[in-house]
Amino acid sequence: MPTPSMEDYIEIIYNLIDSKGYARVSDIAEALDVHPSSVTKMVQKLDKDDYLLYEKYRGFILTDKGKKVGERLVFRHELLEDFLEIIGVEQENIYNDVEGIEHHLSWNSIDRLGDLVKYFKMDSKRVDALREIQKENNK
Repeated sequence: MPTPSMEDYIEIIYNLIDSKGYARVSDIAEALDVHPSSVTKMVQKLDKDDYLLYEKYRGFILTDKGKKVGERLVFRHELLEDFLEIIGVEQENIYNDVEGIEHHLSWNSIDRLGDLVKYFKMDSKRVDALREIQKENNK
């Protein structure tokens, strides 16, 4: 199981490869606001743990294991964003809130939040009812 730091790198690498077709050390360093040398060390660790294949001076690709973890991490991130939006968290707070909580929830909790998000999305009246409760509580 990857550490929270490893998860951050895998998620960024997965997203970069998905959007650009590749991920460079400099792109990862910029996205995570770390030094390129830190990225290189983590890439080597991820290679050792079979999340990616790394060849010095040639770049890297995610392994099947890394892709699977990356997909799950992106799902978790998007689910938490959906959840916070549904419950009425202000848009400017959502990204930072997700970053703050995503590593602290079990996958069981994530799955249950997924059920709740699905429940609200199945009927927009449920979201409307929640907004009414929030209006009442903010009076």
